[in-house]
Amino acid sequence: MESRKFEVIIIGGSYSGLSAAMALGRSLRKVLVIDAGKPCNRQTPHSHNFLTQDGNTPAEISTIGREQVSKYDTITFLDGLAVEGRKTHSGFEIQTEKGELYEGKKLIFASGIKDILPTIPGLDACWGISVIHCPYCHGYEVRNQRTGILANGEFGFEFGKMITNWTKDLTLFTNGKSTLTNEQTSSLESKNVKIIETGVEEIQHQEGHIQCINLADGSSISLKALYAKPDFEQNSSILASLGCELKSSGYLEVDQLHKTTVPGVFACGDNTNMFRSVAFAVSSGTMAGAACNKELIDEEF
Repeated sequence: MESRKFEVIIIGGSYSGLSAAMALGRSLRKVLVIDAGKPCNRQTPHSHNFLTQDGNTPAEISTIGREQVSKYDTITFLDGLAVEGRKTHSGFEIQTEKGELYEGKKLIFASGIKDILPTIPGLDACWGISVIHCPYCHGYEVRNQRTGILANGEFGFEFGKMITNWTKDLTLFTNGKSTLTNEQTSSLESKNVKIIETGVEEIQHQEGHIQCINLADGSSISLKALYAKPDFEQNSSILASLGCELKSSGYLEVDQLHKTTVPGVFACGDNTNMFRSVAFAVSSGTMAGAACNKELIDEEF
């Protein structure tokens, strides 16, 4: 690599990172994209609800994206993991796991989030394949099929309401005592949503495709898909070390221009918003890249 000094360093080279890089490449900015190569949707067989790319695999979309961004000669890619970051007098310094140091005037975090999946045997293997998070991304493919939701309380109720739009054969697994109100329970049951409080012991599957859910009482329920919303944490610890604030939801606090609470640091994609989709990631990356370029222009003018 010829230089270790860049105008912008982007941490994360998936959809939002590539989109930010394209906006900056077309703005003639010298950019380094550091990518660990582990997007959160790497198990997902097909990506949907993204105009012109509907049904393509995540790998196909990101490969095309990287090829197109690579045509801008001010963009440099580094396959690696950024592990440390610090503020300097001229911007920021990023260190990789190999000890390499790079300087940038601005940072864009397109680093995503890390799912913390429930410790239910089989769930991890099915995540992104038949255990799914978003009806807009995956609901059409499992429409009108026997479907479950792994949730409880307010979220279980609201998600239950939503998924009845895609299937009428729906079961809500609260995985323990229900915390739904009596009114919520009656409302769901009036729409023929079954509510099961028995604990979930195991998800039986074939290569990630659910066959059935085994319950603690020894019974089994066959399913084609299961919606779940696991806990998560920010993928990059650098955000905390720089002092970037999080919302109570765990997502990064950003404004409409995707500026974080730390001057000079932007963020885009899954680390900023619960609407986890490739289309949103691309949109937010474009905004972050354009806003970052505008900030550089204002500082240089």
